[in-house]
Amino acid sequence: MDAFFASIEQRDNPGLRGKPVAVGGSSNRGVVAAASYEARKYGVHSAMPVKTALKLCPQLIMVSPNGKAYKDASRIIRSIFSEYSDYVEPLSLDEAFIDVTFPKIDKGSATLLAKEIKAKIVEKTHLTASAGVSYNKFLAKIASDYKKPDGLFVITPQDALPFLEDLKIERFFGVGAVAAKKFHELGIYSGRDLKKISKPNLERWFGKAGSYYYNIVRGIDNREVEAYREAKSVGAENTFATDITEEKELKKRLNLIIDRAWKRIEKAGAKGKTLTLKVKFHDFEVISRSKTYDDYICTKDEMMKELTALLDQELPSKKPVRLLGVTLSNFPGEKTGVVQSFLRF
Repeated sequence: MDAFFASIEQRDNPGLRGKPVAVGGSSNRGVVAAASYEARKYGVHSAMPVKTALKLCPQLIMVSPNGKAYKDASRIIRSIFSEYSDYVEPLSLDEAFIDVTFPKIDKGSATLLAKEIKAKIVEKTHLTASAGVSYNKFLAKIASDYKKPDGLFVITPQDALPFLEDLKIERFFGVGAVAAKKFHELGIYSGRDLKKISKPNLERWFGKAGSYYYNIVRGIDNREVEAYREAKSVGAENTFATDITEEKELKKRLNLIIDRAWKRIEKAGAKGKTLTLKVKFHDFEVISRSKTYDDYICTKDEMMKELTALLDQELPSKKPVRLLGVTLSNFPGEKTGVVQSFLRF
């Protein structure tokens, strides 16, 4: 999120919009928790003493934190993330990694998913977010900070190494002020400089972090997105360009959605006992119909037969249909395996 706490204060208090605002302690002994972009132009930033911030920007407006408002906004944003993936790793109230290798809503590419998530955040919270899209966590984090505010930056596999070589060392995620100073003392100012240093030397100078620095400048980060919760379902859905009422056409579209869902189920190595049909009508009313079986669903034909039977219960449709979706859930007790696949950018 962009200047999350300060942006919420400006959203909720029109008198603060366009002005330098900082959230934090009101006394000179306090610390800035967040600064608006208007305040950042003066050099004000989070973790800065309020006394220093007021020297840099005498007209700075200090606002006491409103924890409830921040948590409420965060809850809405997290719910948006969960619409697109079961693999979400929150880093804080205003930041998260989202694995969209197997998205719940497939827009055709990770970039299009990021655009839609950004738009939905604006729609539901009136706040802006910046997104980074790439093939691992380190690069996605770097990308998310690269075009703030309201940014969207993509680092593809073919662009990663040239991008990292030109990147200033202090912009590497995981390189704090102390490490950056040490890098500068060693004559290392960019990724290109860092790449020339051997792994043993980096480990000697920085300990365990040395191995991390050696890998990230080469675009290597094999950490998984550690989901807040395990994936509870695998499926697919589709919002139609025009609302559908005809029974034959609805069944045809259902079959296409099941084809997509089954591919994801096979890739994920998932098996479950519960099938769910989701129907959204033209007026945005949503209904779902589920059925749980004694045995695991093992074939696409079986899935097709049972979901068609669930749809038949709703036909003829009482209203034009805007969206159909299907999911398989009720997995075995052990965690379902996830297979990495090519991520479309």
